[in-house]
Amino acid sequence: MVDTPLLSGLYIVQKGILYLGDNFSNPDLLPGTLYMMVLRTLSKGPLHGYAIAKHIHDWSKGDLEIEDGSLYPALNRMLLKGWVKAEWGVTDSNRKARFYRLTSAGRKRLEAESSAFNKMVRAIQLVMRTS
Repeated sequence: MVDTPLLSGLYIVQKGILYLGDNFSNPDLLPGTLYMMVLRTLSKGPLHGYAIAKHIHDWSKGDLEIEDGSLYPALNRMLLKGWVKAEWGVTDSNRKARFYRLTSAGRKRLEAESSAFNKMVRAIQLVMRTS
């Protein structure tokens, strides 16, 4: 397993997010971490890809909508890194889907990513308060 630096999953939001709600006029300026959001979502239990995207959308009160073209490649990278495991199952609507669950390595990564992200946000807030 090859480890990558913290915030390696950092995306400019416009790359992985379709919609940021009406309050965001310039999504390029809002950094988000796709890996961190997916790992956080999976910390509640196993989910299939559509459900992961729906949870993120719902938890953000509709302001974040993850593109399939960003979500599934990210899930595959997380599988290769050992942060998640996947197995086939059946959804509530009786469809076959791949369900992802967090591994212990994924929990550690979530903790590290969250800490680094929070540090970055605090630093940005300090700059914004003193400018």
